Formats: sequence, C-alpha cells, structure tokens
Amino acid sequence: MIKKIVLACSIMFLVNCTLSAQTITAKPLTIGEVRTIKSKTLNEDRTLNIYLPQGYDKTKSYPVIYLLDGSMNEDFIHVSGLVQFFNLMYAMPETMVVGIANTDRKRDFTFHTDLKDLQKDYPTTGHSDKFITFLEKELKPYVESQFKTTDKYLFGQSLGGLVATEILLKKPDMFNNYFIISPSLWWDDESLLKQAPQLLSKSPDTKKFVYVSVGKGEHPVMVKDAETFYDVLKKAGKKNWTLEYKMMETDNHATILHRSLYEGLVKMFPYQEPK
Repeated sequence: MIKKIVLACSIMFLVNCTLSAQTITAKPLTIGEVRTIKSKTLNEDRTLNIYLPQGYDKTKSYPVIYLLDGSMNEDFIHVSGLVQFFNLMYAMPETMVVGIANTDRKRDFTFHTDLKDLQKDYPTTGHSDKFITFLEKELKPYVESQFKTTDKYLFGQSLGGLVATEILLKKPDMFNNYFIISPSLWWDDESLLKQAPQLLSKSPDTKKFVYVSVGKGEHPVMVKDAETFYDVLKKAGKKNWTLEYKMMETDNHATILHRSLYEGLVKMFPYQEPK
C-alpha cells in the first residue's frame, strides 16, 4: 500500500514538473473590428461588426457585404464564416462583411402604415426612410472612407428583406447585389409589392444580381409574395439584371437564412478545384 502511495505521488510530481515547464500563452482570436458610428439621421450611435479577410491589406480593394441584422448575437458570425468558406472553396474573392447591429429593427426596417393592428403590434414602426438615408448618406460613405471597396452587397431577411426590397425598388444603385431572403412583403397590406411594377419601370438597367428565396415551410402568404415579387422582377425586363429564385424545400422562417445564402452565393461563385 505504501509503495502505491509513493508511486502515485511520484507520478503527480512528474506531471506537475512537466506542466510547470510548459509555456502556456493565450491571445485574442481576431477576425475583424468593432466600430461605432454616430448617426445624425437616426440620432444615435450604431455599432458596426466588421469582418476582414485573413491577411487583409489596406492598400487593396475588397467587395463589401452590408449585413442587416448584423449584431454579434444575430447573423454576423455565421455569415462571416460562410464568406470565408466561399473564398476558400469557391470562386468568391476575399470579401469584407459590415454587420449593422440592431437597435430597433421594427422601426428601421418598416415604412409607414395606417393599419391600426400593425401600429399596435409595432408601436415604433415606420421609419425605414431614415434608416435608408443613414445607409446611403452616412454608413456607406464612412465605410468607403475607411476601406477600399469594390462591389457592394446587401443581405436581408424577413423585415430585413422588406427594407432590402424597398431599397432595390426605390434606390437600386445603392448596391450591386441584393440577397433578399423571406421578405416580409405582407407589410401594409402588400403595398410595396403592389407598387413594384411602377417603381421598376423607373429603375435604370445597370448591371445587378438579385437573389430571392423563401422556405416551403413558411406562412403561405410569405411564399406567395416572394414568388409574386420574383415574377414582377422577371416581367420588368431588365437585361442587365441577373435574377435568381430559390424555394428552400426543407426550411422555415427560422432556419432559412444560412442555407439560402449558401445557395445564392453558389449561383454567383461556382466551385473551384483546390490549388
């Protein structure tokens, strides 16, 4: 028994000596930056979560994705990982992600409505015009003053898809590429969807990629509206617009975003053999 105790103590002594001889270091794992921009339009500070490609070079120019719902506890991390994967395995160039953290998404992503039930359920609603001005006049100029950028993308889902649709229809040249996932076109009795043909008739036919998707497991109105919107886009006859539509057969409103963005990016960036 005494021999066993001595042996156990000897082993513990050797393990402790080994551990104490090791140099254990730790440093932060950094994938980008967190910045704060003061918005005069919104009269508040807005947090930006910015993913920078590995080996980021400030002398180079990069495409930039503006990600709605871009808080750390929302879509910023998984979308940044998707972008890194597409650069690694597909033909996507190194790309920045600017995640726009939310303060009040119902306020920012919806336009005015006179419908009383929506006013009751969304008491701060109806200020997408200010948010769009913030994007156009403050956020984009700020990003472009800090980083060299090329193509601009907008990613939005649900109410984020609603405001992304509003921008596409009213200020289409703000972005080159639009990923509109499960847009809440039911808002205000589908008024934006009803205006879409007229608004598109005024849009310039400049080069653009527009991807629309919806989940088969979503509310039937959501599915119908997404399909109708895609049909309206096709009938607009924009020769320089590349249009894509994807019904996500196994997804609902909660699960669709990541897989749908993957399918949309595949349309733009085909698989490439590893070098």
